[in-house]
Amino acid sequence: MTDKRDYYEVLGVSREASPDEIRRAYKQAALKHHPDRNPGDESAEAKFKEATEAYSVLSDAEKRATYDRFGHAGLQGSGGFDFSGAGIGDILSHFQDMFSDFFGGFTGDFGSNRPRAPRRGQDVRVDGSVTLREAMLGTKKEVSVNGLAPCEACDGTGAATGTKPQSCPTCRGVGQVTSQRGFIMFSQTCPRCSGAGKVITDPCQDCDGKGRVSRRRTVLVTFPAGIDTGQRLRVPGQGMPGPPGTPPGDLYVDVEVEEDELFERHGHDLITREHLSFAEATLGTKIIVDLPDDTSVTVKVDPGTQPGSVIRLRGKGVPRLDRRARGDLHVVLQVTVPKKLSRRARKLLQQLDEELGGSADKDKEARTA
Repeated sequence: MTDKRDYYEVLGVSREASPDEIRRAYKQAALKHHPDRNPGDESAEAKFKEATEAYSVLSDAEKRATYDRFGHAGLQGSGGFDFSGAGIGDILSHFQDMFSDFFGGFTGDFGSNRPRAPRRGQDVRVDGSVTLREAMLGTKKEVSVNGLAPCEACDGTGAATGTKPQSCPTCRGVGQVTSQRGFIMFSQTCPRCSGAGKVITDPCQDCDGKGRVSRRRTVLVTFPAGIDTGQRLRVPGQGMPGPPGTPPGDLYVDVEVEEDELFERHGHDLITREHLSFAEATLGTKIIVDLPDDTSVTVKVDPGTQPGSVIRLRGKGVPRLDRRARGDLHVVLQVTVPKKLSRRARKLLQQLDEELGGSADKDKEARTA
């Protein structure tokens, strides 16, 4: 993550740039560095991918806020498209709606014969909650997804048992019909196969050839250590199934970390409160604090510690998503005052008060002498 350039620098805009400014900057960069305008130029292809990755984050208000606060490390596991090792075809497929919106049906293939990938299924967004312990350690949990799922009878093909979809004769399996103006090729979804590239002559009876049915299912989701409320996880391929022969959408999980009875979380820092007796605060002591991740830490309390004092232990808080560091633990010390005293305890405290008061009077006399 540390090797990546700043996204604002990639698009050549300021950190205060408006959405329109970011959009215009990306459109200019995409046209300039598109690989089909720069055949064989690996540098141009790298810049095209870099600009597209930057735009995919800065054009999303939530991702942009996370990036502004935490940088590249804050986006790990947040649901972004993985550009590492991704081919241009994968990027064009993943962002086909965006390119279509930008260029009015422009496929992104300047005169090339590369077929455009068919439309994918819809993405799904669900909520997922974890305890503070699970957020610190990382965990895997199942989340429920209600909606369409691949038909089991036809394995999602939409074709009856013993048959399979055939290549669409209108678009020859591409899913798009094209027309060319100069060196720019424009395309539209094939009207016969609706972009699937295939047609079904003998549909499955269970799903009526749709390849999907409505049901409830569970998906196992990995919550990385350091995850926090408001962050989003992406599970590729676990969204709604697309038309037969097309890839499914993705599942996005909005994370919520449940409140803990003993610890407050502020970013990567933890705050807890420990109670001391009057004697412990006066004489000093050591206390053991059990942390949510099943570890413990020893806290040294110095003699004469005052109520409300805070002891900070570095590196004992929540791990960061990049696992290179942890936040801090803040222990707030509170002195417990007994509400009921025995006669002997009351007498001892009165003697102590006289002793302390006498010492205070002597100190005052010494200062004024």
